[in-house]
Amino acid sequence: MRLKSTPSSTKPTKRVLQLKMKPLWVCVMPVLVLLLLGSERAESKKYLRCELTRVLVENYNFDKTFLSNWICLVEHESNLDTSKVTRKENDSKNYGLFQINSKDYCAEGRKGGRCNMKCEDFSNDDIGDDIACARLIQERDGFKYWKGWDRFCRNPQNLPNLRVACNLRSLSPLRTPRSFFYIPG
Repeated sequence: MRLKSTPSSTKPTKRVLQLKMKPLWVCVMPVLVLLLLGSERAESKKYLRCELTRVLVENYNFDKTFLSNWICLVEHESNLDTSKVTRKENDSKNYGLFQINSKDYCAEGRKGGRCNMKCEDFSNDDIGDDIACARLIQERDGFKYWKGWDRFCRNPQNLPNLRVACNLRSLSPLRTPRSFFYIPG
């Protein structure tokens, strides 16, 4: 008696498919993870005292005479964090490193206010627009605009000694004065 040989099924089994797919998945997954991680950019920054001091002098030509006031203000307003947003009792919000208020100096979701800026733009790692607006506020209202400065920094004895702590004397602007003007786009 002769046994009939049946052709083996040409359809792959579930197990064979799993084995073939696994190497593909193992190769694709790391590539996807790297693409996702690589495409994200820093949206906020938490400065250290001397790091911000250096940035303000070298990149934004801050006057060393008032620099301790600015650093004290930022330490007490935002804890040196560019992403800080604080909700106020009057339903407004303070944004960014300098805690610029949405009621007067910027508008939420669109450009507006005295600085003609979108408030959300103050909560990222680009501090150029924050500085332009903070300088306008300081010229218009003085440091007293900021409650943190008024409460903690008004007394000169409370100001940080940046000359010693951050070697302030050695810092100087890196650019010509002409390049310091910031024109909001």
